[in-house]
Amino acid sequence: MSSKRGLNPCFAVLLAASLLAGFVIGAGPARAAGAVEGSGRKPNFLFILCDDLGINDLHCYGRRDHHTPNLDSLASAGMRFTSAYCAQPICSPSRAAILTGKAPARLHLTTFLPGRPDCPSQMVLHPEIQMQVPLRERMIPAWLRESGYVSAAIGKWHVGGTGFGPLDHGFDVCHEGRANTTPSATEGGKGEYDLTAAAEKFMEDNRDRPFFLYLAHNSPHIPYAAQKARMDSNAGAFEPVYAGVIETLDDSVGRLLAKLKSLGLAGNTVVVFTSDNGGLHVPEGPHPRVTHNSPYRAGKGFLYEGGLRIPLIVRWPGRIKPGTLMDKPVVNTDWLPTLLQMAGQPVPAGLDGVSILPLLTRRGSMPSRKFYWHFPHYTNQGSRPGGAIRDRDWLLVEYYDAGQVELYDLGNDAGERTNVASRHPARVSAMRLDLAAWRTQVDAQGNRPNPGFDPAGYRLLYQDQDASQFDPFRATDAQWESIWDWRREMNAAVSPGRTRGR
Repeated sequence: MSSKRGLNPCFAVLLAASLLAGFVIGAGPARAAGAVEGSGRKPNFLFILCDDLGINDLHCYGRRDHHTPNLDSLASAGMRFTSAYCAQPICSPSRAAILTGKAPARLHLTTFLPGRPDCPSQMVLHPEIQMQVPLRERMIPAWLRESGYVSAAIGKWHVGGTGFGPLDHGFDVCHEGRANTTPSATEGGKGEYDLTAAAEKFMEDNRDRPFFLYLAHNSPHIPYAAQKARMDSNAGAFEPVYAGVIETLDDSVGRLLAKLKSLGLAGNTVVVFTSDNGGLHVPEGPHPRVTHNSPYRAGKGFLYEGGLRIPLIVRWPGRIKPGTLMDKPVVNTDWLPTLLQMAGQPVPAGLDGVSILPLLTRRGSMPSRKFYWHFPHYTNQGSRPGGAIRDRDWLLVEYYDAGQVELYDLGNDAGERTNVASRHPARVSAMRLDLAAWRTQVDAQGNRPNPGFDPAGYRLLYQDQDASQFDPFRATDAQWESIWDWRREMNAAVSPGRTRGR
């Protein structure tokens, strides 16, 4: 582990006297009680972020062929969300949104870093993106330091390189670990146990002061591997190796929960478990199949529910009623203001997220709101540049390259199988205008025509085979053969010899 600065161990004691009780939702900055009654200190935060974990990859979300007893127990002890969304269905921008409370479109960080080069099969070109979260954007640890918190970033970063890493953005400790490891008796295939050990040490070292621990696992992102015993015990799963990776991830969470208990910190620690985006539903890399997001459509990279919906479990003893299900939509841009309010700090202006503390504690109420996405990129998963807006149960998806628009009634069609845009022209027009106005408000970047456009390549990758319609859970052998053929064509289209820079 690396450390940036020394910290005064007495600071947390001095701050304890200023804790406030209760919280207020109003027009001005929101402030919340920072400690469970009688605890004498602000809550700790253990924020566990997974990489490409799908909405139904956990047993407690209905995945019967996966074994996740520790996460099931966490859900039973806290709140499980069924309509939690990511800010972008791909890694870097979603992580940037969590850490800054701002929409990827506003940050101009709208796809993974460093992004995919343009290629002839694209009708339009990618916009230029920020290659990091600028240092002028304050992240969670920089805000929490004002209340005496010590912070650690453990695991995957992926929101900036040299000069824009965790220590530069206000974390006090960082430990990157390794994204891929050889499974053994003491390690999994994604460096899970090394990251877990680093997290345990950080909690031990800082047991006497409030801490924010951001643990960003590389699991279950491709390529993945699992311990042989776990693969064997999951032989009947949809994808046995993937199921073994999920089981190892669950085991590592169990270790952290046990460590909190042994340190006497469980009662005053908020545990958040979630994912950066939806699961990968198409074959990619060395894996002929990965996971499925059934009953939701598509997965990672797509502005459909399978790409946008993510698992979210939150435990806060004494504040969150055990075993609670929450179906109200939230987005991971909400975490910065929520954690600040939990810590008793005012929520700063200029954020795109809002505090969801009233939902978590069931004290107070939250007004209905709209959710917006801007994703002006082609992806290796087969999606095209587009935007989306959710207004109550209506989800509109607009494709920027061909000007197509789709409308879905999520209340009656969660799988987005029936495009009802032609039945509701007035609603479509209003939602498109709303989405366009939001893009202007956040200064979103757009696309421009590709002068080297190859219509035949576009037709092959995006029209002859619509990867968003592929359902791996119900696919026939013929459909699997077709999607594997499509994957080979996509790989060829984006190979170094076929792509070109701007």
